[in-house]
Amino acid sequence: MREIVLDTETTGLDPLRGDRLVEIGCVEIFNRMPTGQSFHRYINPQRDMPAEAFAVHGLSSEFLSTKPLFDEVVDEFLEFIGDAPLVIHNASFDISFINAELDRIKRAAIPRERLVDTLLLARRKHPGVSNRLDDLCSRYAIDNSHRTKHGALLDAELLAEVYVDLIGARQSQLILASESEEIRVGTSGDVPRRQRPAPLAPRVSEAEREAHRAFIATMGDKAIWNEYLAATAASPT
Repeated sequence: MREIVLDTETTGLDPLRGDRLVEIGCVEIFNRMPTGQSFHRYINPQRDMPAEAFAVHGLSSEFLSTKPLFDEVVDEFLEFIGDAPLVIHNASFDISFINAELDRIKRAAIPRERLVDTLLLARRKHPGVSNRLDDLCSRYAIDNSHRTKHGALLDAELLAEVYVDLIGARQSQLILASESEEIRVGTSGDVPRRQRPAPLAPRVSEAEREAHRAFIATMGDKAIWNEYLAATAASPT
């Protein structure tokens, strides 16, 4: 399953009071594994940068003044996210800014049904404690030492790692990898390969086998099934 882990940076806390989007970062994961594909854009908000917001992400008005407007990157952004679920920490905040920008250019809003809010997941799994992204990184031993300020792409990359731990997918991956290694090593003779206590009973009756052979006969001498039947007949039972 394809999912997009997403984060944003903004000029403030409320798009209804004129605050704007200034950065979008997205990371693609497939079956809960990062694919290496990402989307990252800085956006010119066409307004000043409050000191409080600058202290959080360090993006100045001067730096952003040379960046594209939202309507210049929106098609590329929407193409990247496609119809995949969006994994976001405190999703209502980020999606309110994205939908406000979409509304300004008369584009359809992203439905909230697509959102996977990792903050809500964390609060259910770890009630009564702080569940900020930094707290979750510490809880799951994810290195975030390079996160001196907020950044949309970096935060999306960290959240992708947190998400895998939060839903227990990393443990499942480790179990599968362990079982796969046991089978692989077992073929070399070092470790006995796992086998069923008793072989499964055949599910195909002899009458069904005969009916299949008769059907193959109608396909001519070049039917690839003839090679299989010949190999089966030559192998010991």
